[in-house]
Amino acid sequence: MSDLPRKAVTRTAKLAALPLGFAGRATWGLGKRIGGRSAELVARELQQRTAEQLFKVLGELKGGAMKFGQAMSVFESALPEEVAGPYRAALTKLQDAAPPMPTRTVHAVLEERLGPEWRELFLEFEDKPAAAASIGQVHRAVWHDGREVAVKVQYPGAGEALLSDLTQLSRFARLLGPLVPGMDIKPLIAEMRDRVSEELDYALEAEAQRIHAEEFADDPDVVVPAVVHQSEQILVTEWMDGVPLAEVIADGTEAQRDRAGQLLARFLFSGPARTGLLHADPHPGNFRLLPDTNEDEGPEGWRLGVLDFGTVDRLPGGLPETIGTCLRMAVAGEADTVYELLCAEGFVKESVALDPDAVLAYLLPIIEPAEVEAFAFSRGWMRTQAARIADPRSPAHQLGKQLNLPPSYLLIHRVTLSTIGVLCQLNATVGLRTELADWLPGFEAEDPA
Repeated sequence: MSDLPRKAVTRTAKLAALPLGFAGRATWGLGKRIGGRSAELVARELQQRTAEQLFKVLGELKGGAMKFGQAMSVFESALPEEVAGPYRAALTKLQDAAPPMPTRTVHAVLEERLGPEWRELFLEFEDKPAAAASIGQVHRAVWHDGREVAVKVQYPGAGEALLSDLTQLSRFARLLGPLVPGMDIKPLIAEMRDRVSEELDYALEAEAQRIHAEEFADDPDVVVPAVVHQSEQILVTEWMDGVPLAEVIADGTEAQRDRAGQLLARFLFSGPARTGLLHADPHPGNFRLLPDTNEDEGPEGWRLGVLDFGTVDRLPGGLPETIGTCLRMAVAGEADTVYELLCAEGFVKESVALDPDAVLAYLLPIIEPAEVEAFAFSRGWMRTQAARIADPRSPAHQLGKQLNLPPSYLLIHRVTLSTIGVLCQLNATVGLRTELADWLPGFEAEDPA
């Protein structure tokens, strides 16, 4: 009953065509240069054509292909501007929308999961989806008790599609590498594969959302919609209006950008400490900026709305204390202590010996936002960091290749990088040090008293 293109052969054919398309455009570009057009103009047109094909295919397929596209979308800040420009519009489309399921498919899923009388549960139900994402789409409705709700309906065959896409994408991960300089794409795809079952389980998502909603119920800065109803393939939560973060990125004022950035950082670091869970899908489509009811307050009184708890990292003790201690020692210039901590946690393998001062020199530019009271995140800063690590000739690149990322830190690392990517898209000035001091274990030295 699904209109999601889920047959493995169909999806594989679409994805397999991507590398061929990349190669074909490279040949086309060479021909244009031989014909006398400038390399810069040809490169820009080449990037635009590549973006159009890549994200058209990912968006059409939904599933793992679109999920990968969403994960990549937060890293466009790392690309050179002449490359990022053509990608940005295509990436933004993936953050909030995708081709929807036909109405008949939606109704069939609702009837199967909520029963033949499913319409009696709603006073109103909008057939046109309000948003469509990688494994499900959201419909606006009014619950039988009068509450406005968001009804998330999972695409039939989503699990099969997710696994098929991610398997195929991993086969040509090397070709996707240039999308984000300095980032290894293959572990990202592998980690997504490992979490497919969690992503599809709306019972787990409902539990994670309930925990957050209860913890942040009276919070002045963060809003999480309450869970209204959950069954297999269906999740009903309270509706949340607000300004999508993608719109703040595109058209927000400086004050709105700064407020959104500060609250995003606050949620990233406070969430694990307060709930034991890390929201692990920080792309802009999952956040809203909610205006304060008192308009005189301005953006300073606005709150951050958080959606989609399908992917979380379970951290019962909050973020590992080693992260905070290591960060504090690095800021203090304690190279030997930092190196010892990294070795103890497995970031440096026993078979590898590195110069502690060189390791500290590698880390210091990355941790610059933690050294100052307020840091201006920007695409320029992100590009500088990416170029430094990606350039095979740089000492940072050579050292980075010798470091290891322990499995227990993989998701934390990706979420942190993704959040920094969004902060750079926002061009937000953020007091990150304050959030670290309040919420990251080990970042503040213990009081001897």
